[in-house]
Amino acid sequence: MTDLSNPRLPGGLPDKRQVAASFSRAAGSYDSVAELQRAVGGELLSRLPAGLKPRRWLDLGSGTGYFSRALAETFAGSEGVALDIAEGMLRHAQPLGGAEYFVAGDAERMPLRDDSCELIFSSLAVQWCADFAAVLGEARRVLQPGGVFAFASLCVGTLYELRDSWQAVDGLVHVNRFRQRDDYQQLCAASGMRVRSLEVRPHVLHYPDVRSLTHELKALGAHNLNPGRPGGLTGRARLLALIEAYEGYRQAEGLPATYQVVYAVLEKAV
Repeated sequence: MTDLSNPRLPGGLPDKRQVAASFSRAAGSYDSVAELQRAVGGELLSRLPAGLKPRRWLDLGSGTGYFSRALAETFAGSEGVALDIAEGMLRHAQPLGGAEYFVAGDAERMPLRDDSCELIFSSLAVQWCADFAAVLGEARRVLQPGGVFAFASLCVGTLYELRDSWQAVDGLVHVNRFRQRDDYQQLCAASGMRVRSLEVRPHVLHYPDVRSLTHELKALGAHNLNPGRPGGLTGRARLLALIEAYEGYRQAEGLPATYQVVYAVLEKAV
């Protein structure tokens, strides 16, 4: 996509290899267990400003391309760019269409030209970016004046039931860490873009047992990616202790898994 590429931005992503590899491996199984992703992305679509008609949009962290296809349907006649750090996801998505361009790239240093898009849509991707200020800076750079950056991410409190159950078992880090809500608010306020809206809403899924939850996280590629996570296999005694601890959260619908979802819509000044 030579008309969009920016030769100033490096293409190597050594610091993100683990995240990219995990989601690449999950490409084939991702959509079968992506209830949360579809619900959150659908909510984010509903929050886009009324009357928005971008000629070119970017699906940032496009994954299997589910929302690239939704954006193409929503904005008929527009040109779409799907960008993801996981090449396996892009290989899975490209035959399914939706976007005109499929680009391997990092949200913290996008290989796109300045002022090249009118909408950046990103659902449940930027929580994996260590430098969210860089993501905001890149969004502002890539957006045309008046363009919109809409994102959904996760903040502290996500999967607290699983986190606290593991804490009772061994005190080690088994659940991915996420930013504080205040961090998102402060970084967005300092981004140089206007914050049209920013709020956190919980989304709770229910599972029949702990194994169903952990299987889904692995199928999504969203299992524990923290530095310093415990290595090796989890012993039977520890798994039984985890199950016992998590059962304390059981509700009539099953075992709850709470996701604290940040929804934000920002606008670049004209």
